[in-house]
Amino acid sequence: MSRDDDRHDAAHEALRRVRREGRWWWLQARHARRIWRWAALVAVLLFVSLALLRRPLANWFWNEPQIEQLLDQGDRALAAGKLTLPDGRGARESYQAALALDNDRLQARTGLARTGQAALQQAHDALNHGDHAAATAALALARDLQVPQRDADALAQQLRERDQARAGIGALLGRAEAALQAQRLDGSPDSALPLFQQVLALMPNQLRALEGREDALSDLLQQARTAAEGGDVARAAALVRSARGFDAGHVDLPATQEAVNNALERRQREGETALRRQKLEAAAAAFAAVLSAMPDDPAAHRGQLQVADAQLMRATRQAGNFRFDEAAQSLQAAEALGASTRALETVRHTIDQARRSQAALTTPAVPRAQRERTLQRLLARLDEAEGAGQFLDPPGRSAYDALREAQGVAPQDPRVRAAAQRLLPASRQCFEDRLRENRVLAAGACLDAWQTLSSNDAGQAAARRRLAQRWLAIGSERLGSGDIVFAQQALMQARRWQPDLPELPAFAERLRSAGGGAAS
Repeated sequence: MSRDDDRHDAAHEALRRVRREGRWWWLQARHARRIWRWAALVAVLLFVSLALLRRPLANWFWNEPQIEQLLDQGDRALAAGKLTLPDGRGARESYQAALALDNDRLQARTGLARTGQAALQQAHDALNHGDHAAATAALALARDLQVPQRDADALAQQLRERDQARAGIGALLGRAEAALQAQRLDGSPDSALPLFQQVLALMPNQLRALEGREDALSDLLQQARTAAEGGDVARAAALVRSARGFDAGHVDLPATQEAVNNALERRQREGETALRRQKLEAAAAAFAAVLSAMPDDPAAHRGQLQVADAQLMRATRQAGNFRFDEAAQSLQAAEALGASTRALETVRHTIDQARRSQAALTTPAVPRAQRERTLQRLLARLDEAEGAGQFLDPPGRSAYDALREAQGVAPQDPRVRAAAQRLLPASRQCFEDRLRENRVLAAGACLDAWQTLSSNDAGQAAARRRLAQRWLAIGSERLGSGDIVFAQQALMQARRWQPDLPELPAFAERLRSAGGGAAS
C-alpha cells in the first residue's frame, strides 16, 4: 500500500474517534444536566420542609433533654422530701417547669399529684409531732397542688382542734409542774404524772412535758425503792406498776423492780419463820403483804393456807380449854385466810360441843336414868358412824361429833373414855385402809379425823407425805390419759398435804406443758 493510502486511513480513523468522543461528551453533558435538575428539586423540597418544621424540630433538639432533666430533678426532690424550694429545685417547681415546656407531658402531671399527696402526709406527720407551723405550710402546699378536698378539709379540722387544745396546754403544764414540786406524783387526776400525760397526748414531743414526766417517774421509783427497803412491799409494788403504766422503758425501772422482788422474798421468808414459831398473826401479815403485791404467788398462797390450818388447830385447843372468845377469834381469822368450808364447820361443831360440855359441868345434874339414855344413844351413834368409816364427816353426824357430845354428857364414863381410845387408832387404821385402796379422798378424811383427835402424833407427818405422794402418783397416771382437770385437783391436794414435797415442781411443770396451767 502506498503512503497516500496510509495517510487517508489515518485521517478516517481520526475523524471516527472525534465523532465518538464528541458523542460521549454530549451524553455526559446531558446526564449532568439531568442530575442538576434532580438536585435542585431536592434542595427546594428540603428548604420548604425546614421552613415549615423549624419550630417542632427546634423543640425536639433543644427542649427534650431539658424536660427529662427537670423530671429527674423532680423525682429526686420528691424522694428526698423536698417538695418545694425557693431556688426552684423542689419537686413542685421542677414538675411545673417541665409542664411549661411540654403541657401534655403525663409524667410531669403525675409528679405534681404525687407531690400533693406527699405534702398532705407531711402535714399529718408535723401535726402528730406538734409542729403546727410546718403542718399549716404543708397543708397549704397540698391545697395548691389540688389534693382531694375532703382530705385537706379533714386535716384542717384537726389543725383547728389542735389550736384550741394548745390554748390550754400552758395551763396544764403549770398545774403539772406545781404538782411535781409538791411531790403529788400520782393517785389523782390532778397529780403530776396524769397532767403531764394529758399534755403529751396533745403534743407528743412537748419538751417540758417530757422532761417533767421523766423527773416525776424518777421520784416515784425512788419512793418505791424506799418503801421496799422499809418492808412496805404492797406500796412499793403499786408504785412500780404505776410507773410502768406511764413509761415501761424508764431507765430506773429494772433496778427498782429488783429491789421490790428482793423485799418480797424477805417478807416471804419472814412469814415462813413466823409460822414455824407459831406467831400466826405475824405470819399472816407477811403472806398477805406478798399477795397484795403478787396476787398469784403460789408460795404465799400456801403459807396463808397453812396459817389458816394453824388457826383452826388453835381454835380447837382453845375450845377444849373453854376459852370460847379466843376460839371464836381464831376461827374468824382462819375463815379470813381462806380455810375450807368443811374444816370451818368441823371446828364450829367442836366449839359447840365444848360449850355443851361446859354447860353440863355447871348445870344441876340431870337424873341418872335420863343421862344414861342420852349416853347410850350417843354411843350407839358413835358405833354406827365408826362402823361406816365416818370419823369426821359428815359434820354433825360423824363418830367424832358423837364422841364429843358423849364427853359432854359423861366425860369420865369408862365407855366414853374407851371410845376415845378406840377412835384414835381406828382413824389411823381408816387412813391406812383407804390409802391402800387408793381412795385418796376418803384417806384424807380419815387423816383429818386422826389429826383432830391427836394433834401431836409423830406418825402424822409421814402420813401427810404418803398421801401427797399418792395424789401425785394417781394424778400423773390420769394426766398421761389426758385428764387435765383431775391432774390439777391432784396437784392442789398434794400441795395441801405436803407443800414442800420435792416431786411437786416436776409434776407442776408437766401439767403446764400439757396446757393445764399451774394450780396455785
